[in-house]
Amino acid sequence: MKPVIFGLAGLSLTEDERALFRDAEPAGYIIFKRNAESQDQLRALTDELRALHGRDDLPIMIDQEGGRVARMQPPAWPAFPPQAAFDRLYDIAPASAIEAARCNAQAIAATLRDAGINVDALPLLDVRQAGANDIIGDRALGSEPLRVAALGRAVLDGLRRGGVCGIVKHMPGHGRALVDSHLDLPVVDADEGALETDLAPFRALNTAPMGMTAHIVYTAWDKDLPCSLSPAIIGGIIRGRIGFDGLLMSDDLDMKALKGDVPALAASVVAAGCDLALNCWGRTEEMRGIADALDEIRPESRARLDRAMVSIAAPPDDRPYEELAAKRDELLALA
Repeated sequence: MKPVIFGLAGLSLTEDERALFRDAEPAGYIIFKRNAESQDQLRALTDELRALHGRDDLPIMIDQEGGRVARMQPPAWPAFPPQAAFDRLYDIAPASAIEAARCNAQAIAATLRDAGINVDALPLLDVRQAGANDIIGDRALGSEPLRVAALGRAVLDGLRRGGVCGIVKHMPGHGRALVDSHLDLPVVDADEGALETDLAPFRALNTAPMGMTAHIVYTAWDKDLPCSLSPAIIGGIIRGRIGFDGLLMSDDLDMKALKGDVPALAASVVAAGCDLALNCWGRTEEMRGIADALDEIRPESRARLDRAMVSIAAPPDDRPYEELAAKRDELLALA
């Protein structure tokens, strides 16, 4: 198994993809809007991926946050509110906000499970900061660390109850970035004391099954390298100060915050301490280069992957989306 998550080009697998995926045996896959047209089509795609590898627990992930980040979209699938909706309700009724966030996450999980998707890149534990770039914005669960952690815990729990593994992101915190890391490399010059605010939600949820790094330079910790490429930050901050021992993946290697050859970047993020590299765009030659550049997955990384997937192995709570969404909406109406 290669320590990488690959994207797919379209609505169904090509012969080139089948051959590459059989040979490379990536750790998992990620679904985007270009791969999701209808319930039947998407389920057929995820079923084929599992059959290709003979792994019922094959991780197939998606960014299905709600609001402006949703790969499965209406009319084929329901819309979900942005995460900021739960932050607003928390101002009025914290317990209701936590329950609404849990119900919403479980409703998301119900739609993902029906499509054969078992990993969601949610929750964001980024602490929103005034004046930062809006790439986080209403995707965040708030600007106060304890609130972010409380709501984030509810999201992880709701996903797990629905049979889906959550990913905490973007470690060690994207809330201060002044530019969008999809477009450029953010540099955060905050000092160690200020950055404790960013670390707090991740430390509170350091037993989460999966995490994702941020492509950001934090000059207090490493003046030269963004987190995803920095052994000092991955080892000293994420594994050390935060105490996270779950499966750690990079953010997408194709984001403009990173420079250079994508296969070489894949090898570099794994060498820096990430368990998996994430490559989203489904370009066959690029994926072939990544597979060639990577060694087999490290034993400790495979163990973390197996632990994460076992965390959702129990039969899920199969309450339907409609019931969960109705409860969420009843609670959100309080705000």
